[in-house]
Amino acid sequence: MARRGSWRRRVVLLLTLAMVAGAIYTAVAFLQRSETLVSERCTAVGSGSAELATDQAANAALISAVAVRRGLPARAASIALATAMQESKLRNIGHGDQAGPDSRGLFQQRPSQGWGTTEQVMDPVYASNAFYNALVKVSGYQSLEITDAAQRVQRSAFPGAYAQHEVMARAFASALTGQTAGGLDCTLRAPAAAGDPAAVQERLSDSFGDVPASAGGRSLRIEAEGPLAWAVAHWAVSNAKALSITEVSTDGRSWTRTAHDGWQASDAPAGQVGITVAEAPQK
Repeated sequence: MARRGSWRRRVVLLLTLAMVAGAIYTAVAFLQRSETLVSERCTAVGSGSAELATDQAANAALISAVAVRRGLPARAASIALATAMQESKLRNIGHGDQAGPDSRGLFQQRPSQGWGTTEQVMDPVYASNAFYNALVKVSGYQSLEITDAAQRVQRSAFPGAYAQHEVMARAFASALTGQTAGGLDCTLRAPAAAGDPAAVQERLSDSFGDVPASAGGRSLRIEAEGPLAWAVAHWAVSNAKALSITEVSTDGRSWTRTAHDGWQASDAPAGQVGITVAEAPQK
């Protein structure tokens, strides 16, 4: 009888362990699928690898788009991104510090030093152009170390600080200027609101200027090829959170917001970028 009781206890124990294991597996699978636990971020790979928060990535995309619009090399965007990261953490802040009480914006430009009005330097497009206006006056800036080029524009009290952002700046500039195809991916939760193709087109024009585009339904088609196509595509991914973008495609590859697996092979044609926005969420 004792042996039979021992055998029964073992069976009960094994069944209990199996149930516990099943419960754990189910809980883990649920948590992995849970949108609320998705860690939203943007990652650039290519010339190094780096991550940014989604709002930082959107600002990085604008700064880089302005460089593309002006016909500047990716090196200019790298310098600008390293500078903005050091000065403002790539956020459009409306305050300065003890060294520059009137500093404002992405580059902490000071109206008192001739960068423009407070309203102007708080405009990211204006601020980016003002930075590049000063950078292109630096002789041989493309061959300078990033920290040296940035310092000649900014004249910071901490000139060596820009160097710590070089890896990030190079990785994001390479992707956002279209030099690295499929080099930028953002992991995002499902959209909280419907997207508007007209709003996407307006924001795109603010960044890149007039790019031929046509809208239809929830989609926008932009005529672009080569590096410009990838610059626009990566810009769209970087702005996917704010603009409720769900899919971006170009040149045989597509990014889908809900897939969380980066750029995948597709039948997307070359010579254009497709951007699709979300429908209104069902209540």
